[in-house]
Amino acid sequence: MIEIERKFLVKNEDFKKSAFTKNHIAQGYLSSVPERTVRVRIKGNQGFLTIKGASNASGLSRFEWEKEISVEEAQQLLPLCEKGVIDKTRFDIKIGEHIFEVDEFYGDNQGLIVAEIELDTEETSFEKPEWLGEEVTGDIKYYNAYLSHNPFTQW
Repeated sequence: MIEIERKFLVKNEDFKKSAFTKNHIAQGYLSSVPERTVRVRIKGNQGFLTIKGASNASGLSRFEWEKEISVEEAQQLLPLCEKGVIDKTRFDIKIGEHIFEVDEFYGDNQGLIVAEIELDTEETSFEKPEWLGEEVTGDIKYYNAYLSHNPFTQW
């Protein structure tokens, strides 16, 4: 139940050529305090309820619990969320032995593209594709919960 991930900005849209899946995502936050975020997500034709704890000192690891719920349940919960529902498309790209999840944001976060990779340990090495930019792991500005209240277009 510990999530270990690194997060990067994306330099260009070359990643789209290698994507093996693409899903629209709408997500909101029932709670966005850093100690615990409670997220409602609709991804394609699936719904999810996710609880995340605070990140560790490095920003690489944090507790995560997720349960699949019906899309109907997620649709009913989204209006209860805090202001600032996130709208994005997620592209999954396999590079070497790992999967990068690349999120292209819309609406108030238009222009932001972020890649994440989940790892087995904080020390796990991985292949970095050409389109991968600056690492922003642990930078709260790039957390979806932060973006829901402080959109990228207003920075």
